[in-house]
Amino acid sequence: MGAIYLIRHGQASFGAEDYDRLSERGVRQSEVVGAELARRGVEFTLARCGSLSRQRATAAGALKVLGGPAEIGEDARWNEYDHVDIAKHHGGGIAQDSADPRAFQAALDQALVDWVLAAEDSPCAESWPAFFHRVSGALADLAGALGKGQDAAVFTSGGVIAVICGALTGTPEAGLVKFNRVTVNGGITKLVSGRGGVSLLSFNEHAHFSGEAEALLTYR
Repeated sequence: MGAIYLIRHGQASFGAEDYDRLSERGVRQSEVVGAELARRGVEFTLARCGSLSRQRATAAGALKVLGGPAEIGEDARWNEYDHVDIAKHHGGGIAQDSADPRAFQAALDQALVDWVLAAEDSPCAESWPAFFHRVSGALADLAGALGKGQDAAVFTSGGVIAVICGALTGTPEAGLVKFNRVTVNGGITKLVSGRGGVSLLSFNEHAHFSGEAEALLTYR
């Protein structure tokens, strides 16, 4: 069987004018992820990332430490949902506030629930069904491209990982919020792909952010 490693991007710049860039801690997290993958002796045949800056920078930082494919295939289907658009249309326009990230997350969680319930009737540029369809398609295409025993890395976002894990355990809608809430920056989720399809093997591994690296553990 082949394996697909879903890696959440490092910490972005929450509350800043440009959210879509790694914080200094996020840069370090990407390097620790690379070191962890090297420790495991993983060799990737394919590497993918979304087109968002935080995803691309995490991929570059991790693979610089690990080594691996000379090219990282960029595929916008691995991009996160547009949290600003969802908050605008389903969350009363609540904005990121670096002073109170928990309040923002609680409001976003409810906005995500309302977004899912609205389905195709959502005024957002991308509906929940469209988001789920593109993420599912990206995973199916990647799994289909892997040869026997080959591994792939995907540098993506918490919402994407949450939806995939939800779908593989039966409920993508519930997974969107429940799994997303606990994903850590730089967490590693492992899927296996074989004749029986894709299965979830491990979720949100983050032991690499313990001990001396404990200060690097972040959720947002």
